[in-house]
Amino acid sequence: MMKIVGITGQSGSGKSLLSKYIAEAGIPCIDADTVYHSMLTPPSKCLDAIAKAFGNKVLSPDGSLDRATLSAIVFSDERNLELLNATVLPLVIEKIKEIITELEKLSHTTVAVDAPTLIESGFNEECDLVVSVLAPTDTRVERIMARDGISKEKAIARISAQKNDAFYIAASDVTILNDTDEAQFAREAESLIQRIKAL
Repeated sequence: MMKIVGITGQSGSGKSLLSKYIAEAGIPCIDADTVYHSMLTPPSKCLDAIAKAFGNKVLSPDGSLDRATLSAIVFSDERNLELLNATVLPLVIEKIKEIITELEKLSHTTVAVDAPTLIESGFNEECDLVVSVLAPTDTRVERIMARDGISKEKAIARISAQKNDAFYIAASDVTILNDTDEAQFAREAESLIQRIKAL
């Protein structure tokens, strides 16, 4: 039976870095954001669902997703973010399950799923281990600004639309703090990998 490890946390927390360590240890890691973006090339059931929920204003003239417009809509109102999640998460989870099935056919026994909305989607209930990566707010703001090339105001707005630390801690088996001590984070990642291999 395939063991599933869920990796989650807020934007800018360092989920991707943890996933990189896990993948380098030979454990397949599915990036939910990558899966989601792969489902947005028209014609797309996912894209059609988004347009139905938010209107054609979220589409570019060529029919692709206008990500800037959608981001402005969902990160300015928590209800819109919840609507987006309700619209796309079932489709993304369905695709992730298909990928897990394929990995199982290739004789993999463990898989990690890096998903920012792992808990909101309910997929955490299907995981054998749930790990949340947390980081101080100021650190996350700086990381998001550097990573996405956006203003401090937009980075703060994005953070404000997300759940707080307590939400993740309550739903996780393991929480890892990723502040500015890279060596400590690497050590915690290695400890986690050993735990995953022992599942």
